[in-house]
This record gives sequence, C-alpha cells and structure tokens, in this order.
Amino acid sequence: MGIEALIAERKAEMADKWADLIFETYPVETQKIWKNKKNRFSNPVGAAIREATGELVDHLVTWEDADAICTSLDKLIRIRSVQNFSPSQALNFLFLFKKLLRDEFFKEMRKNGELEHLLRFEAKVDNMVLMAIDIYSRSREQIFQLRVDELKRSQHTLLKKARMIVDVTTDKVEE
Repeated sequence: MGIEALIAERKAEMADKWADLIFETYPVETQKIWKNKKNRFSNPVGAAIREATGELVDHLVTWEDADAICTSLDKLIRIRSVQNFSPSQALNFLFLFKKLLRDEFFKEMRKNGELEHLLRFEAKVDNMVLMAIDIYSRSREQIFQLRVDELKRSQHTLLKKARMIVDVTTDKVEE
C-alpha cells in the first residue's frame, strides 16, 4: 500500500495530530484554549487551524490543484503572519507535518523496504514550503503596507488638527 493510501485511510487522525503539533508552537495557555475548544464561534483561530490542516492533508494525498493548496495554506499563513513569529517559526508548521509522517510511518516503511515512497511524498511537503514562502511574503507585505497607510493617516490627522495643513476638499480656507 502506498503512502498516499495510508495517509488517506487516516486522514482525519493525521489532520488532528498535525493541528495539535501546530498548537504546541504557542504558549501553554493558548494551547489549552485552541486544543480543547473546537467550536468555530468560541475558538475561530483553533477551528481555522483544524480546518486548514484537514484540507492540506487532502491536497497532499491528491496533489491536483495548486490554487486550492495555496488557498488552504493561506488560511494558516494569515494566522501565523500576524503573530509574533519569525518567518521560520511562522512556516515551521509544514516541517511539523514531515515530523508527523516520520513518526507515524518511518519504521513500518523501512521494515517493508518502502522508505523511498515516504521520501517521495515528503517532496510534496517541500514543494508546499516553497508555495508557503511566497504566500507568507505577500501577507507580510500587506501587513507592512497597512501599517504605512495607517501612519500616513494618523500624521495627516495630527497635522490637520494642528492646522499645519488644510484639506481643501473638506475644510474651507480662511481668507
């Protein structure tokens, strides 16, 4: 049986274990909340992580639609890109899946002489890492642009309040 079939058989379990590994990258108090509360309304971040890992496991097994893979990756990356993580910490969740694969399948596949199948499958994860880097970079650029725009707005407002500039579209110029 190929690695894709083994993963597909245990898809929900693999997605849950992967989500738990991701949760472990957060502080203990955050982990408790995100791991235990599975309700989308009381725990939107935890639910989004679980949903995205489920989708990504599906995509890794089928490996058919790059746009769908990017959409699912984007869900996780948007969460992690706004948090206080370095780029490597933000994207390490993909390497956590490789760790999970090895924990679950390495011994059995080595025993059966099928280790090359696991290594070939891990190449899919490596390709997802490359996709994730692009997505993360775009996400961080958007965040930085939002910060610059906000700074410009606040400076404009301060200067306007100090009457150092006049907005001719909304204020009348005193004669």
